[in-house]
Amino acid sequence: MSKLGNVLIPVNDLDDAIAFYSGTLGLAVRFRDGDRFAALDGGGATVALVTTDEQVAGDVTAPSYKVGDVARAVRELAEAGAKVVREPETGPHEIRAVLRDPSGNVFVLYSSL
Repeated sequence: MSKLGNVLIPVNDLDDAIAFYSGTLGLAVRFRDGDRFAALDGGGATVALVTTDEQVAGDVTAPSYKVGDVARAVRELAEAGAKVVREPETGPHEIRAVLRDPSGNVFVLYSSL
């Protein structure tokens, strides 16, 4: 893993979520993709607000780790005891996969396209 890149936060309404996280909490919006995704500056990691189309980890808050090669990282982590929830797939902005750690916590691996 090269770094914690994002914390994925599932939201029902992106406008309302941006109003709260940006307007109330003061996190600057760095990027928005329509009504599906918004990246906010979380001070070292991105707070990623995700609506239904981008809730790859389901409706739970999940950390997202940037890696050089998603498929290789999935293989290595599966061999180390992680469970694969979603195999590597190409999304609109990255290649991503979803896994569970040995305690059952969901996390996402991604690599930029």
